[in-house]
Formats: sequence, structure tokens, C-alpha cells
Amino acid sequence: MDALVMAGGPGARLSKGEKPLMYLRGRPMISYVLDALHQSEKVDEIFVATSPYTMKTRERLEDTHIKVIETKGIGYVSDLVEATEIIGLKSPFLIVMSDLPLLDAKLIDEVIDVYWKMNKPALSVYVPLTVCDAIGRRPDTVLNRDGQLIVPVGVNILDGRLIREEQDEHLLIMDDPVLAVNVNTQEDLSICKKMLKISIALPYLPIALLRHPKHND
Repeated sequence: MDALVMAGGPGARLSKGEKPLMYLRGRPMISYVLDALHQSEKVDEIFVATSPYTMKTRERLEDTHIKVIETKGIGYVSDLVEATEIIGLKSPFLIVMSDLPLLDAKLIDEVIDVYWKMNKPALSVYVPLTVCDAIGRRPDTVLNRDGQLIVPVGVNILDGRLIREEQDEHLLIMDDPVLAVNVNTQEDLSICKKMLKISIALPYLPIALLRHPKHND
């Protein structure tokens, strides 16, 4: 399954420049997401959607093997549709936000495996609100599904053939706290850094042009 990383948002609430290039422990945030996708056994080709808000991100990726698509930056849904049609995706594909630095390949593969078992064109991943509460994060969006409060995490699968249609989706609710950290605010950033420090260091595939060994958090 191909994957599309959405990296075109303005990131205004962080006030740290382009959010995908914000450094966490010496590495740009988007590099964590790209490494997880590269290590996935279920992901084939990887694309990144940028916008006029993230021109430096596009420049840093241009000389890598990652294919970058520039969208107009009108909004998440518009950019997603535009990128899908530019690439020509005509089958189910994974969508991941660039602000999920704790995401790992095992979780990605699990999501894709679940999708292929479901008989629906779309899948969206959520965590219970209690997971966010446990790590001290206040999410932007909370939904009530059959009495359970759940939070979208920014990982989805859509069928490219139906990209301009509303797609019936399977709600995949996962209890893993690493999915609960979308870095949108300074508070989210602090939580993410704490979780990175206590996490076990795993090997990753370095994206050479995205690394800067002298840069600190």
C-alpha cells in the first residue's frame, strides 16, 4: 500500500517555523514519520504533500528518493484531494500526518492489516480519550461513538478511486499512547519530548538531507 504524508499545514500554534522541520532530539519531526514508513513491511511507495507554507520542507526533500507533491495549501481536505489526483492514486492508500513522531512501523503494519480485513473503503484510527488523559494531553477534537469518547490521531486509509466521495469508514480504536501525540502546541511538544526520552532507542533509516548533528532541541 502506498503512503501519503501530509506536511502542508502552517503550524501557526507552535511558532517554530515549518512544523515538519522542527527538531526533536537532533532530528526534524518529519524524519521520524518517514523512517517509520520506510521500516514498514506493508508500505510501498511514499509521497509527501507540501504547500506554500512548507517550502523549506519541500526543498529539503527534493534531492531524496521521496516524491514530493506541492498543493495549494487551502486546507487539509482540499490538499489531500489535490495530492491524490496529482499522484494518480487509484487504490487504497495510507495517510499519515507529519506531526506524529512517535509512530512506528509495527503500528503502521497493524493498521494496514486491519484495513484489508474490513469490507469498507476507508479506515480511521482513534485513541480513547482516556489515553490522552493518561499522558496529560488535551486534544483538539473529541468524538462520542456509542458512548465512548475517542480522539482522531491523524492516521487514515482511503480509496483513491473514491477520493471526491464520502467513504464509509471502519473506526479502528487503539489504546497505544504513542498515537495520542499529534504535535500541534507547545504543550504537545513537551509531552512528545518526554515520551521520546523514555522510549527505547530503535534503529532507523537516516534521511541524510534531513539530519543536522549540531542542532539541539
